[in-house]
Amino acid sequence: MQSGIKTTCPYCGVGCGIVAKPTGERSVDVKGDPDHPANRGKLCSKGTHLGETVGLEGRLLYPEIEGSRVSWDEALDAVASGLREAIDAYGPESVAIYGSGQLLTEDYYAVNRLMKGYIGTANIDTNSRLCMASAVVAHNRAFGEDVVPVSYDDIEAAELIILVGSNTAWCHPIIWQRIEAAREANGTKLIVIDPRRTETAAGANLHLPIRPDGDTALFNAALIEMKARGLLNEAYLAQHVTTPEGFWEELGPVNNVEYLTGLTSSQLSAFYDLLGTHPRTLTIFSMGANQSVGGVDKGNAIINLHLATGRIGKRGAGPFSITGQPNAMGGREVGGLATTLAVHMGFSDEECAAARMFWNSPAIATAPGLKAVDLFRAVDSGQIKALWIMATNPAVSMPDAGFVRAAIAKCPLVIISDIIADTDTAKLAHIKLPALGWSEKDGTVTNSERVISRQRAVFAAPGEARADWAIVADVARRMGFADGFNWRSNAEVFAEYAAMTRACNAGKRALIIPEPTDYESMEPFQWGGPSPFADGRYSHPDGKARLVSVQPVAPVEDGLLLNTGRYRDQWHTMTRTGLSPRLSQHRREPLLEIHPDDAAANGIVDRSFAEVESASGKSRFRVHVTDDQRPGEIFVPMHWTDQLSSDGRSNRAVTPQVDPHSGQPGCKKSVAQIAPFTTDWRGFLVTRERPDFPADIFWTASRLEGGWLIELAGQGPIDTAAMLSEGEVLEAFDKARGTRRIAVRSEDGALKAALFLTRSGMLPDRDWIAAQLSSDAASAPELLAGRAASPAPDRGPIVCVCFDVGTKTILSAIAEQRLTSVEAVGAALNAGTNCGSCRPAIRALLESVKEFEHA
Repeated sequence: MQSGIKTTCPYCGVGCGIVAKPTGERSVDVKGDPDHPANRGKLCSKGTHLGETVGLEGRLLYPEIEGSRVSWDEALDAVASGLREAIDAYGPESVAIYGSGQLLTEDYYAVNRLMKGYIGTANIDTNSRLCMASAVVAHNRAFGEDVVPVSYDDIEAAELIILVGSNTAWCHPIIWQRIEAAREANGTKLIVIDPRRTETAAGANLHLPIRPDGDTALFNAALIEMKARGLLNEAYLAQHVTTPEGFWEELGPVNNVEYLTGLTSSQLSAFYDLLGTHPRTLTIFSMGANQSVGGVDKGNAIINLHLATGRIGKRGAGPFSITGQPNAMGGREVGGLATTLAVHMGFSDEECAAARMFWNSPAIATAPGLKAVDLFRAVDSGQIKALWIMATNPAVSMPDAGFVRAAIAKCPLVIISDIIADTDTAKLAHIKLPALGWSEKDGTVTNSERVISRQRAVFAAPGEARADWAIVADVARRMGFADGFNWRSNAEVFAEYAAMTRACNAGKRALIIPEPTDYESMEPFQWGGPSPFADGRYSHPDGKARLVSVQPVAPVEDGLLLNTGRYRDQWHTMTRTGLSPRLSQHRREPLLEIHPDDAAANGIVDRSFAEVESASGKSRFRVHVTDDQRPGEIFVPMHWTDQLSSDGRSNRAVTPQVDPHSGQPGCKKSVAQIAPFTTDWRGFLVTRERPDFPADIFWTASRLEGGWLIELAGQGPIDTAAMLSEGEVLEAFDKARGTRRIAVRSEDGALKAALFLTRSGMLPDRDWIAAQLSSDAASAPELLAGRAASPAPDRGPIVCVCFDVGTKTILSAIAEQRLTSVEAVGAALNAGTNCGSCRPAIRALLESVKEFEHA
């Protein structure tokens, strides 16, 4: 029996269980919980290295007003009076809250109750609007309720798994490991539908490099083909599904399928054949499908196929929307979106009356509020006078981020509840409230398969940080709502939420949370059971599901299309993962990925710099030329902020078009231009303390053991003294190559900083010199050379962060030891044997060797 505190991972929506054992005041040993149904003891790289992110560096520990520390009473009074003054002067629609899937269910419930039941506005939205709002609407249209109809165990029971817009190997690694295991054990087939050839796509039986937004046309065409092959389940359609008049006539035939999807006839035929011969089909879709101006229709096109073929409500079959955040589902359940009231209720007169009666509240929101993009437009226009931002960083994460940042700066009252003192958003706040972080939080979260798990505190609250639900309750009491917010514990908040799911239901909805018997020792449980619609009864009033007519999105012909997404070892805006030296190794800087043809056409070469510009804004990136990228499209990661880079801000250039039904932004298809960014010099700095840089220098910082690695480039003269700390200076200069190397040592000979610059020459490998920050063994010539006198073999870019195994080490072992499998590489080098997040990359290296040998 493992000792330790059973809690839940704070990253993606898989919802992995963790056993955390404190080993010091702010240190913890983290293992996967073998008893948790989501992960069965496994963890990805981010979960495995949580222990590197629980320190207090950068933490907001005390309340602040206008940058000065104040007491909690002063801060809470200021928040309550500020909200009250805006409401009294301009009405309840003048205030808004923007929350996060990082909030616990208890936090969500408290703030939703305050806004919708007491202030009387639905202007509460969250960053979940950016990741799965389209799936919510698709579920409601098809099922009558936002219910995920499958479970993780369906992965093992499926014959065919289709991944739509999901780089599962990077973004949901534990799901990917289950898919890999099912393929190995059961021969499960895998189709990946993604414009990019990701590590996920590289491992598929069939990769469909679809044109952006071609998914609806593809699934419409697939449904027509299944009908032509006699593979519809007519009995299921007749008994359990309502088909709108004219649905089949409107559906097809789909003209120009090849044009709309960008796929060949042979690729389409292969898709139809696999689909037709594997009835136990599980379709997993994520941000690549949802973040679209046609995201809702994509979701319904997928669901239509499952309903019409009867591939739902049975083991191994169904549409599966997987979420990106640890408690996006909990927020959806309590009503933490502007488009729902509470506990899966909408804004009908009956539902509003039921919620108001349960809350015994003085007001009730009677209509949907402002969705995220519209909310920040309302902030810009002056409609919103007071904005409370909780556990998120919209100045970076929202599309058209430059506009959003300027809008927040104009708002008369900006409040933030956060754990980090100086995020890009926090710098714009008037009032800062210190909240609990993952290792201090205590409450519940819901994962993608509807499993509710306890998140438990590992450490005591640092400084004066407090739980979000308690902060909200204190503000509510100061606003005159004491009777509605007198909870004494998080257990009481959860019990009230669970009671609301039962009291406001009358058998109409699947969301029913049983009364908790022992909150403290609560084990993970799944509301709705493994398959909520197994009996064929849905949540529409007639008990039937709905086929929904959907239309393909027209392709964009002009300009390059900008796509954005995640890196394997980073999370959102890196306020947590950016603290981890190990997680920083996989991708140390944001790279712009571009196809060789597009690079050549725009005069761009690999490892150079380029500027991406759209109608919303622009940003600069280092370039990675790769044929894994579709021609006509470019890709950049979403994570970097002003705290870690001068540029690399993808959402400056993401345009704010939204789905007309869900309001979810189309972050995957912004029209953009690209141009070379010419630099006079480039280099890097290894340093214990990070300096400030002038505005005209391109820089990106990543964490090291004992300091920072900072990539640099620029034009014009370089003030090297401003970049370096004081100490013994060692210097070498090569005028012919324009190369300059400077090392600074402390009195005891330890390296404090090393700066390597060049105009046209080569730069040394970063790893060896970076390691010297925590060593004093290197000589002066070695430091200036950037390598040991007897250098170790070059391991190449890191693939396995758990065991520090690089690309070249793996390739050498494959060649020398004739390794032919991921397991064999693991046995030889340990790579891939811990968290497993690097297994797809190892498999790709094995395939590259195989292709080379057969060339």
